[in-house]
Amino acid sequence: MLRLSKKTDYALIALKALVLSERGTSCSAREIAARYNIPVELMAKVLQRLSRRGLLESHKGTSGGYRLSRPASRISVADVIGAIDGPVLVTACSDEDETCDQYSKCNVRDPLWRLKDRIVQSLSSFTLEELAEDDRRSTFPVTVRLSHAESVAVEARSVD
Repeated sequence: MLRLSKKTDYALIALKALVLSERGTSCSAREIAARYNIPVELMAKVLQRLSRRGLLESHKGTSGGYRLSRPASRISVADVIGAIDGPVLVTACSDEDETCDQYSKCNVRDPLWRLKDRIVQSLSSFTLEELAEDDRRSTFPVTVRLSHAESVAVEARSVD
């Protein structure tokens, strides 16, 4: 089973929150952690790692916090996974590990490496901007007629 780690989940949650925040504003680890009920210490570690890997910029001071280091359209989900968990793998073996007893006889290694390449390609093409698109277009005003004389505006969620 291919599954993202909890830290990667938290990283994607935080990065999406930063994409959706007002342009140029910073958010602190404490703000993001509180908004999504994530332990602040863990969120701080995740954001620090993203900053060290060049996906975020950190700013100190009263209006400090974190913000994206480049446009959301230029940060992929693969970038985030790589920054938090390292390279995406689908098998325990690697192309450099000829110490496996099955290496010379393995009949699924090469096809699985091709599968991994496809997965990485897909993750590399999916950006933070796309991740945030659903929230940007998920609400729209709708007028609901209660009677001939009354109408109210409500918030509706689109169903894709």
